Amino acid sequence: MSIIFKNLLLTNVQKYSKHITKLCSTAVDIEKISNNTTPIISVNKYLNEELLYQKKRQVWIENLDTINEKKVGIVELHPEIYAAKPRIDSLWENIRWQRYYKFVSFAHAKTRAEKAGSTRKPWPQKGLGRARHGSRKSPLFLHGGKAHGPRSPATYFYMLPFYSRVNGLTTALSIKLAQDDLHIVNDLEIPSNSSSYIEDLMVERNWGPSVLFIDTDDIMPENITLATDELAHVNMMPVYGLNVFSMLKHDTLVLTHRAARRIEDKILHHLNRPDNAKFLKRFRTNQV
Repeated sequence: MSIIFKNLLLTNVQKYSKHITKLCSTAVDIEKISNNTTPIISVNKYLNEELLYQKKRQVWIENLDTINEKKVGIVELHPEIYAAKPRIDSLWENIRWQRYYKFVSFAHAKTRAEKAGSTRKPWPQKGLGRARHGSRKSPLFLHGGKAHGPRSPATYFYMLPFYSRVNGLTTALSIKLAQDDLHIVNDLEIPSNSSSYIEDLMVERNWGPSVLFIDTDDIMPENITLATDELAHVNMMPVYGLNVFSMLKHDTLVLTHRAARRIEDKILHHLNRPDNAKFLKRFRTNQV
């Protein structure tokens, strides 16, 4: 039996030798192609790395030049920025502050001096037994002036403490990463300037219905600028404009690799800066 099996094996190998060489050659070609594209391995050595309470977060770096998702590298992020404790109160403070600092109320109620009409006394001071009044425009009368009513324009501006804003940013970034709504890409270069490319990208990669792209520069690549110009639910923003309201308004947050590093460096600098007392003087609202 063993001799018969050996003979069959030899004949099959000789018969399909050409196909085997083709498969081997294609495998070698695939290895050559994969070796040509070196993966991006981004690792930072932090000063307080041995004192970190949590492990550094590892996130895939994705591509945008194809509809299908490809992993082009991996990046390690600081846990104090991208894995902070979710403070819902910090998010609410930042949302309320961003809503109110630009809000102006134009509600206005006229006082007795602003009401139209005569200023004569409604009846004599004495002799009729009625209460004494000096004008029909008094707040005591119907359709009279309003006492202590709203005056316009009234601003609701106030300054949120600096580190409350920083905590809001770390909380929003950490929540987005924990919910798998934060993605990191190598750059924002796309091969087409059609809006359908962005829509296909969102569907293929299971992104949310609204996307916010973040890069370090305020001048974005031409193709992605034209592609997102017609999409109201897709926006772009530089790093210096990143805020809590915009991050929570969009379902998916897409950061470039350099933008993620810039955000990390900026927030870590403010969390560990030695001149806090001197720095915070400029944010005092009770200065003369």
